[in-house]
Formats: sequence, structure tokens, C-alpha cells
Amino acid sequence: MKIVDVTEFYSDRGGGVRSHLSLKGHILCQLGHDHVVLAPGRQDSVNTVETAGSDGGRARVIRIGGPASPYDASYHLLARFDKIRAIVAREKPDVLEIHSPYLAALGALRVSPHHYGIRTFQWHSDFIDTYAGVLAASVAGRSGPLGPSFARVLGPATRPLWGLVRGIARRCSATLVASQWQVDKLTLHGVPRVRRVPFGIEHTIFQPSARSRQARRELLALAGRDANAETTVLVGVGRFAVEKRWDVVIDAFLRIRSDPRVQQARDAILVLFGDGPERDRMKARASHSADVIMPGFVKDRKELARMLASADALVHGCPFETFGLGIAEAMSCGVPCVVPDQGGAAEMYIPEACEKYISGDASACALAVLSLIDRLRTNAPAMRDAAANAARKLPSVREQFERQMALYDELTRGICRRGP
Repeated sequence: MKIVDVTEFYSDRGGGVRSHLSLKGHILCQLGHDHVVLAPGRQDSVNTVETAGSDGGRARVIRIGGPASPYDASYHLLARFDKIRAIVAREKPDVLEIHSPYLAALGALRVSPHHYGIRTFQWHSDFIDTYAGVLAASVAGRSGPLGPSFARVLGPATRPLWGLVRGIARRCSATLVASQWQVDKLTLHGVPRVRRVPFGIEHTIFQPSARSRQARRELLALAGRDANAETTVLVGVGRFAVEKRWDVVIDAFLRIRSDPRVQQARDAILVLFGDGPERDRMKARASHSADVIMPGFVKDRKELARMLASADALVHGCPFETFGLGIAEAMSCGVPCVVPDQGGAAEMYIPEACEKYISGDASACALAVLSLIDRLRTNAPAMRDAAANAARKLPSVREQFERQMALYDELTRGICRRGP
């Protein structure tokens, strides 16, 4: 098969969608399929990123030049619909997949059905409730959970947006989601043909054996700690954007560190891996504490696994995750987690290795972190084993895309049976 994925979420410095599509290209190439990512960039370009021999597949990235995004200049706008149509007409894919409900969707929906086999829609971002929730919290002037009055106002305001999502989905053979809560949510909003394909884990990379004393020393050194210091090392990983709610994680940590009554957490550091438009603002938020460190985005997956596995726990703030891949990768490394009680992050929760708190509530997050630290001091090996065992139940990346290809085959055969 040939698959063309159309996305505008393809940053030069990484990101969840780019990671997903890079892994997809790698696996599909190995399976003998052709994979094309159609994404915006600074200028038009074509890059063959991987081949699997003369009888195997090929993975390419085709960039369409466009202006930088006003929110994050590492992303660009996919506004040349004429070029999308021309490229798809030339490639003639078996599957044309939409990876954003914005310009990528508009462009892909304008392609003639004569130029592809089936069209699908990958649901990466719970964008409606995400940005409505962030806006409401901003208006409320607080970081806590939204009250019922805001929910009553936001409900009618988001109906046209859900109408947009239904409109995209009706023109696709399936809408693909990674978590069960997203299946339930989209179905509740009348989105047709929702199919679940859980994300996979690179189990051979994100594993407990990635833990090392040297990596732990490197983490401690980031905060100027001695290699033998009895310091609780907390980590977080993800893009620095408003919806990720790093403000909740940072505020929770600062509350813990400033409370003289909390003896068990007096020596702790928080290392946040990632990059994005909110990074400077988050650095300013934590500027009076040398114990909050933001070393940037880690592109090398093995290096990220080494750092995650060598920490004591991961703390996550985003209640809008459609899956929670960073949490799953941390747990695959045997790292216990503190997660909000909503979204894909909450779906990753297991009581044997995690603590859960009210989404958006920094005080509740602080208490959950303290509870996890207390449990780690008495039961860390069992908690690490429980986290790793839970993650092993998730598919591998190869299994994920084998399932996705099986779904494509099923949908394609269904179209063929029905005829044009």
C-alpha cells in the first residue's frame, strides 16, 4: 500500500505528531509499504528519510512552503491547497489520512476521490475541550478545575466546533483514536465510524534496563547536586504549550519545596524535558527556584529513555491527552507517575504505581506528589515493577502499525465491495 499523511503539526524540533509519523514511516517501510508525509515547512522540499531495499517500502517527507505559525515559529501553515491536490493526484495513495482538523483537513477534503482509495482522520488532539478549558481557566484567573457555570457556558459555545469535526469524519471512512475515553467522547458527540488503534511503545528502548547510575548523576548535576545525594528526582516530558498545563506541575513542586513542614521532600528536583512556545514563560514562573530545570528537547529516543528510567517519578499536568505516550514510555521504563484525573493520562493510571489528582489543581497535585514520594521511600522496587508490567500490556510500535494496516485493508476492501 501507499499511505499519504497530511499534517500541519510537523515541527523542526519534534512534537508528538512528528514522532508518531516518523515511527509510522519507519515501520511501514520495513513492512514493504510506501509512506509519504505531506507537511508545511520553510520552503518546498522532498526528503527520502528511509528505504527498505529494492523490494521494500520507502518513506518520504514532502514539504510545502508556508508562513511560520504566529504561536510557534517552529511550525508552519499549510495553506497551499492547490499543491496538496497536485501532490496527492501524483502520488495516488491507497490511503489519504488527515492528521489535523484545521488547514490539513481543508486541504485533504478538497482532493478528488479519484486520486486515492480511502480517506481517514487521525484524532491527535482533543482541541475543542482543550482550548475551551484553557480559555475558561484563564478567564477565571486560576489554575483549578472549571466550575459548573463555565461548563454551562462552554457547552453551547463548542457545538459548532463539534459540528466541524462531524463534518470531517462523515467524509472519511474512519476516525482513528488511541484511547477508549476518546472513543466514548467522540461517539457521544455523534462522530461516526470511530475506531480505536492504541499507540505502541518502543519496548526495546523504553525499558527498566535503561536505568543507570551515570544518568542519575547527570540528572542530579543539572541542579548542582552531589552524585550521592539522597535527592528525589522528578521528571516531566512534553511540549511546552498552554494545554500541557506545566504551570500546575511547577506550582505544585514549588509548594512542596517551600513548605518547611514537608521534611520528606526538602531535597527534590524537577527536570522538565521539552521545548515550545511556553518554555520561557514557564522558566520565569520557576525562576526563583534552582531546583526546576528545563534542559530542552531530547531528540535521541535512547537518551530520553535513559533519563526517564533513571528518575524516581514522572509528574504530568495535561488533562487533555488523547493517549498519554510520554506517561506510557515512562512506565515502560519502570517509572511511577503522578497524573491528572482526566484524559488519556488518567487512562494510564494504576494504583500500584501511580497517584492521581484533580486536574488543574496545583494543591492536589502537590499532595499527590508527596504521597508518591512517601510510597517510594518504602516500596520503590515493587512500584517500579508494577509500572513496567502495566506498560508491557500495551502493543509494540510494530504491532500498532500492523493493526493500523489491517484496518486500512479492511476499509479498502469494504470500499471495493460497495463499488465507486
